[in-house]
Amino acid sequence: MSWIKENKFIAGLAATTLVVLGILYFFGSSAAAKYDEAKQKFDEANSEATSFESMALYPKVENKAGKTKALDEYRKAVEGLQASFEPFRSKELENVSSQAFTDSLRLADEELRKAFEQAGTKVPDAFFVGFERYQASLAPERNTGILSFQLQAIKQTLLDLAKSSPSALLNLYRPNLAEEDGQAYAPGPNDVARALPFEISFIGPERSAREFLSAITKLDKYFISIKSLRVSNAKKDPPKASDAKFDAKAKPAAAKAETAFGEGISLPGDSAPAAGEQPAVAAPSPPVNSGRILSQVLGSEEIQVFVRLEVLQFLPAKKLP
Repeated sequence: MSWIKENKFIAGLAATTLVVLGILYFFGSSAAAKYDEAKQKFDEANSEATSFESMALYPKVENKAGKTKALDEYRKAVEGLQASFEPFRSKELENVSSQAFTDSLRLADEELRKAFEQAGTKVPDAFFVGFERYQASLAPERNTGILSFQLQAIKQTLLDLAKSSPSALLNLYRPNLAEEDGQAYAPGPNDVARALPFEISFIGPERSAREFLSAITKLDKYFISIKSLRVSNAKKDPPKASDAKFDAKAKPAAAKAETAFGEGISLPGDSAPAAGEQPAVAAPSPPVNSGRILSQVLGSEEIQVFVRLEVLQFLPAKKLP
C-alpha cells in the first residue's frame, strides 16, 4: 500500500491501462464474433450466387435475350395451335325450345335408321341416337344448346359409320352430361375444350372399321377424339379345314402324250391301246394354291369393334400474357 501511496501516478496509470485493456478486449472479442458471423453469411451467399451463375438461365444479358426469344416462339406456337382449332370452335350455343330439340332428335333418328337400312346394317330396337331418355320426355330448355351440339356431332359420326356398311350396330351409349343431372359445368383453369363422350359397338368386316375410323378423323365441323379402341374377332373358334368353301369345277379331261417307252405301254387301269395308237397319259394335277385356301377360310370373317369417342367442344381461345 505504501508503494501505491508513494507512486500514485504510476499506480493510477496502471489501473487505467488495465481498464482500457479490458474494454478493448471486450469490444475486440465482440467484433471478432460479428466478423465471423458476417463472414459465414458472406460465404453462404457467395456459394449460392456461384451456383446461380452456373445455371442455364442466370439473369445475364445474353440469357435474357435467349429466354425472350424462347418465350416468343412458345407464344407463337400456342397461338398457332389455337388458330388451328378455330374451325372446330363452336359459337355460343343457343338454347332452343324443348319441343324443337325433340323434333330435331326424331329427324336425326329417322335419317340414321334410313342410312343404316340402305347400308344393310341392323340397329337395336331401342336405338334413339343415344338420347333414349328423351323418347317419352322433353329435355329442359336450359340444356338444349349443348345437347343439340352433341346430337349433331353423334349424328355425323353415325352417318360415317353407315357409309362403311357394317353388319350390325350393336350398341350406342351416351353418358349423361353434368347439366342433365342438375349440375353446372365449370371448366378447369387450364381446360381448352370440353369432352362430350359416347361409345359405339358394331360388327362388320375389317374394311368397315378402317373406313369408319378414317372418316371420323376428317370431319370438317367436329373434332372427334378416339379415347380407347378394342377390336376382337367375331368368330371365337379358330378356323378349320371344313370352313373352306370352293366352287365345284369339272375335272380336266385326260390328255394324250407320247411316251419314251414306245407303243403298247399304258398306265395301270387303262385299257390296252389299239394297234398303232399312242397310249393315253393322265394330265398332271394343277398345283395347290395355298393362298386361295386361306382366303376361303379367313376371308369371310368379321370383327367386333368397341370404340370410346369424345366430341371436343373447344372453349374460347385464351389470351396469353
